[in-house]
Amino acid sequence: MKLSNKTYDVLKWIALTALPACEALWLTLGGIWNFPHVTEIGATIAAIDVFLGALLGISNVKYKDEGMTQMFNEDLLKDMLGFDEDLHELGEKESEVQ
Repeated sequence: MKLSNKTYDVLKWIALTALPACEALWLTLGGIWNFPHVTEIGATIAAIDVFLGALLGISNVKYKDEGMTQMFNEDLLKDMLGFDEDLHELGEKESEVQ
């Protein structure tokens, strides 16, 4: 499943800003006002945040890998390495030498 840039940005904001802020607020106010299950709810918020962050990290890595695969096509590699020949022909020549 691919995320749109907007969806990714919203989820990233939730994971990096909103959930940690909610957790800090809950733990602080819960301690002051003696809310029930302060630790359990704070730990639940933290667990959700870690899970969301991991999923976004995986999504980010896959996105970058796809971009790198598209970026390094054969023509670009030939230009970078200064080859005029087809890379497949070059590979065949090397295997004949070995």
